[in-house]
Amino acid sequence: MKERKIVMLTHPTLDQMQAVGLAGMAAAYRQLAEQDNAADLSRDEWLGLMLDREAAVRADRRLTNRLAAAKLRFVDACIEDVDFASRRGLDRRNTLQLAQGAWLKAHENFIITGLTGTGKTWLACAFGRQAARLDHSVHYLRMPRLFEDLAMARLDGRFPRLIDRLARVQLLILDDWGTHILNDQQRLDLLEILE
Repeated sequence: MKERKIVMLTHPTLDQMQAVGLAGMAAAYRQLAEQDNAADLSRDEWLGLMLDREAAVRADRRLTNRLAAAKLRFVDACIEDVDFASRRGLDRRNTLQLAQGAWLKAHENFIITGLTGTGKTWLACAFGRQAARLDHSVHYLRMPRLFEDLAMARLDGRFPRLIDRLARVQLLILDDWGTHILNDQQRLDLLEILE
């Protein structure tokens, strides 16, 4: 009779966890309750495991949201897949040090240069993904598209909001710099963004 009462109380508890946004805790609770050795764990151990799961679920959700907002051109690019064997002149130690993100915390700029077709965009996206993993906001933009968006925003009155939104991004990846000559307004817009 006692076991039945515990099982019956589990469902309202799980429902409450779901209702207050603790889906990770609810999933951990369900899994723990189904284990044969669940009774061997103390209340503190149960709570610790449930909190660990909730924290992991929330971190995964934040990363997923950050990556979706980043709009990276190469969504699967990651630092772990960088090929240091190819002749692109990448220094392994320097690249892995940059992947730690100290330059982001120091609000420093980072420029990737090289010949066409050497993987600059892919590498920038890999650093973007790494920055998102390190809990930084990221946004990828091609320069021609950026200038189109800025021109449209200037016409319809959204320019200050767009500049403000871009300024709040912790890592703004600007790709395809040399594709066309900038006019005076584009140079001023770019300076505004960089400032």
